[in-house]
Amino acid sequence: MPERRTVALVTLGCARNEVDSEELAGRLAADGWDLVEDASDADVAVVNTCGFVEAAKKDSVDALLEANDLKDHGKTQAVVAVGCMAERYGKDLAEALPEADGVLGFDDYADISDRLQTILSGGVHASHTPRDRRKLLPVSPVERQGASVALPGHGNGEEQATATATATGSVSATVTDSAPAAAPADLPEGVAPASGPRAPLRRRLGSSPVASVKLASGCDRRCSFCAIPSFRGSFISRRPSDVLGETRWLAEQGVSEIMLVSENNTSYGKDLGDIRLLETLLPELAAVDGIERVRVSYLQPAEMRPGLIDVLTGTEGVAPYFDLSFQHSAPDVLRAMRRFGDTDRFLGLLENIRGKAPQAGVRSNFIVGFPGETEQDVKELERFLSEARLDAIGVFGYSDEEGTEAAGYAEKVPSEEVAERLARVSRLAEELTAQRAEERIGETVRVLVESVDTEDGPVGRGAHQAPETDGQVLLSVPEGVDGQGQAPAVGRMVEARVVAAEGVDLVAEPWDRVSEEAGR
Repeated sequence: MPERRTVALVTLGCARNEVDSEELAGRLAADGWDLVEDASDADVAVVNTCGFVEAAKKDSVDALLEANDLKDHGKTQAVVAVGCMAERYGKDLAEALPEADGVLGFDDYADISDRLQTILSGGVHASHTPRDRRKLLPVSPVERQGASVALPGHGNGEEQATATATATGSVSATVTDSAPAAAPADLPEGVAPASGPRAPLRRRLGSSPVASVKLASGCDRRCSFCAIPSFRGSFISRRPSDVLGETRWLAEQGVSEIMLVSENNTSYGKDLGDIRLLETLLPELAAVDGIERVRVSYLQPAEMRPGLIDVLTGTEGVAPYFDLSFQHSAPDVLRAMRRFGDTDRFLGLLENIRGKAPQAGVRSNFIVGFPGETEQDVKELERFLSEARLDAIGVFGYSDEEGTEAAGYAEKVPSEEVAERLARVSRLAEELTAQRAEERIGETVRVLVESVDTEDGPVGRGAHQAPETDGQVLLSVPEGVDGQGQAPAVGRMVEARVVAAEGVDLVAEPWDRVSEEAGR
């Protein structure tokens, strides 16, 4: 009997990449590969790269080089690049980085097992020539569901739905227009069966009670600084039945919170005949047995609509959480970015949200030093940040991205000035988010326990905090909360009162303990 092959997946970048890695893991496990955590224990190390900005690309190259070093003193025989950077640069990356034994694009995902076996056997799989993936799908969104294009997170490109959901009434009623694909009978334990024509296999790569679920892929927006649509393609929604099926499977695996991810969740459903489909889908996701909380990320301010705000702020089990892509607030800068809005409009949106859910969490990212940005524009951004009361703020200095409109703009801000503005706005952001955390002292939060530290005790997140980006909650439970001296288990949801803030992190006492002390 031949020795089983081993593979390790190293994931960089965003939550969307994490989902793609678990899809690759599902395909490989279903084809007989053994998945290992440490690349040094694997026959082949697959590095899922990020190609978003220069710093992320450098991290990806460093990870590939680090994995390549294992070939000299570990079990590793091959290192393979996949993901956005591999898709974006293809054969150019292969030529520039000969340490990588293979560079595989999205079109290779359906045949990932064969590709890795070829490389392990000493064969060569020709790297693809990069192309603008927006041109692979029809211009009209409603015609995209039937296109045979490889879409990570959507299953095999050749296994297409034969009809488009009509998206009327309940979600369950909109997804019965085609029969689910039959799942293989011999799938290994822990691999999600493909429950529909666009549903991928999936294998979890960790044990966190939180998991991301891809709602869509690609983007139809044309922000002048962003290259993502060129290598991720045009926007295409996953079918509601696939999203629901994957969520039910994740709940069976012990997941308590799902986070819906895509390049633009506010566009969900436009290619399925109903731009309001997300408002219908969210309550059904929240009703899945075992799911305690549903979180939506990547929302476009220009596409926010009253009905979506109502569902996000008023549906039990859906976090009143708004990951809004503001990017700036000075109108001239926003127009140069090919975006909409201004300080007062954005503040009005936040006022509307907090009028419905005063404790709603809001985060955003901002770019400083964009071509043509003036000192007055920076002050306008500072005004917005000072009045917006955001829970989490990411600040990035502008740098040219090849293939983008902004790379050709004149009036570039000198790099030293970009660095100064980045440091200045970052300091302000740190102060403001710490102040916002202090404002939450006295609030009641529902904390999902994600780990139990031997020194700090239980650590988790409230509804206003997304994984890895928005801070955390430290639960003060030195004597336990269950009456038996036991800390709450990972995956448990705990009601707690915020008693202190440490930067963006909160310290909270579970209500069981608060009630005990009040009765003394």
